[in-house]
This record gives sequence, structure tokens and C-alpha cells, in this order.
Amino acid sequence: MTTYSVVFAPEAEEQLAALYRYIADHASPDVALHYTNAIVAHCEGLNHVPLRGRRREDIRAGLRITHYKGRAIIAFAVDDAAQVSILGVFYGGQDYETFLQSDPGA
Repeated sequence: MTTYSVVFAPEAEEQLAALYRYIADHASPDVALHYTNAIVAHCEGLNHVPLRGRRREDIRAGLRITHYKGRAIIAFAVDDAAQVSILGVFYGGQDYETFLQSDPGA
């Protein structure tokens, strides 16, 4: 069984930081840390099952989408070099489709 590496795009890292700040401001830093760490762990779990989630070729070539607890959408791509790239973490109904279609790195 191939183990994939999981890398976070800078945009995904910033989205996680923004989510942390939002939750810390509205709940507590402990709750924010627990929740964002759980999302990161969920993403890192893609190293063994990288083709989880749903394909969204209609948005961007190679794009896959999975959810975390029904509130966060994780957008990622898997390449032939055994790497999973986390492209974005979208929370609470954010428009991930427009963001990923307009991404200049696409």
C-alpha cells in the first residue's frame, strides 16, 4: 500500500488560521485549537486513502472534495507522485467553487 505525503497550500494554511481566529473569538482558543487540529488530522488521514471524497472535475481538473463534520469542506488534489495537496479548507457555506475556479495556480 502506497503512503502519500500530504501538503497544505499556503491558502489552505491561511484559511485554517482564519478559522482558528474566528472560533477563538466566538468560543475559546482551546475550542479553536481542538477543532482546527482535528481538521488537520482529517486531512493527514488522506495519506492512506487519498481518493476519498467526491471528484469535482467540473470545477477544476483533478479536484476532489471531502467534508469534516458537515461544516468544513476540504478541497484537495492527488498527483502521480504520491502527494495529496490540500488546496483549501472552507467553513460554513463559503463559496469554494468560485475560489477554486478563479485560483491563478489552477
